[in-house]
Amino acid sequence: MHIYTFGEALYDITFRNGQPVSAWPGGAMLNTSVSLGRLKVPVSLITEYGRDPVGTLIEDFLQKNAISTKHVARFSGHNTTIALAFLNERNEASYSFYKDYPEKRLRGIMPVFSGDDFFLFGSFFALDTAIRPVLYSLLKEAKKQNTFVYYDPNFRESHLDQLPLLKKNILENISMATLMRGSDEDFRNIFGAGDADEAYRAVSGRIKYLIYTASDRAVYLRTPDISMEIPVPSIQTVSTVGAGDTFNAGIAYELFNRKITPLTLAGLHKTEWKEIIGTAIRMSGEVCKSYENYIKPGR
Repeated sequence: MHIYTFGEALYDITFRNGQPVSAWPGGAMLNTSVSLGRLKVPVSLITEYGRDPVGTLIEDFLQKNAISTKHVARFSGHNTTIALAFLNERNEASYSFYKDYPEKRLRGIMPVFSGDDFFLFGSFFALDTAIRPVLYSLLKEAKKQNTFVYYDPNFRESHLDQLPLLKKNILENISMATLMRGSDEDFRNIFGAGDADEAYRAVSGRIKYLIYTASDRAVYLRTPDISMEIPVPSIQTVSTVGAGDTFNAGIAYELFNRKITPLTLAGLHKTEWKEIIGTAIRMSGEVCKSYENYIKPGR
C-alpha cells in the first residue's frame, strides 16, 4: 500500500502587510505529501523542479519529511517556481507565481500502481496542457489497476479567463476520480454552483462521491446514499495557506488506514464518514494556527 501524489513543487514566500513572514516549500500536493509523511504514511510525490539552489532546498525538505523523491523530474537550465502569497485581513492568500519550466516536462520515472494504492492529484498543475499526456496516462493506469483516485481541482478565480479552454480537462479529471473534494470557491468558479446540492448535481453524472468544503463554515458529504453536513469549529487563524491541502491529507490518511478501496467505499456508514471528515477538519484547523503549510512534525 502506497500513496502517490501528483502536483507542483515550488517555494512559497508569504507576505503580511507588505512584509515577508515565512518561506516554505509549497504546492498543493507537496503540502498534502508533507502532512502524510509526518503521519508516517508511505508517500511519493510525482513532480518536477530545477537543479538550482531552490530545487535543492525542496528536495532536502521532502527527504527530511519521509517523502520519496524517486518520481521527481529535476531539470537543468531553468529555475524552480517561486510563489508569493499575500495574506488579507482574514488570513486568506492571493498569489503571484514566477515559473520557468523547460520545454520538455515531467521526464521522470513513473510509478506502477496496484489496487491497494492511492493516487491524489489536483490544482492547476493537473490542467497544464504541457503535462496532460503524462497525467492522463497515469489516470488510465490507476483506473485499470483499480487504484483509489482522489481529485481536488483547487481552481482559483485568477484562472477564470482560461476556463473555456480548461473545462474539458476538469471534467475528464472528475470522471477518472473515485472521490472528489472541492471548495465552494471551486464550484462557484467552474460551475456557478452556489451550494453543496448544486455542486453535486453538476458532477453526479461523472462521479458518485463528493466532499464539498465551505471555508470555515461546514463540510458537506454527498454520495448516492448519504447527504450530511459537518460544522467546522471556530478557530483563531494565523494563515489559511495549506489548509485545504492538509484537509486532503486527513481524508487520505483515514481512508488509507481503513484500507478503503474503490470497491469498498460504498460500504462506509455515516458514523465512519463523520470520523474521517472530522480528522481532516482537525488537521486543517491545526495548519491555520501557524505559517507552515502542513501539520507539525511528531503530531
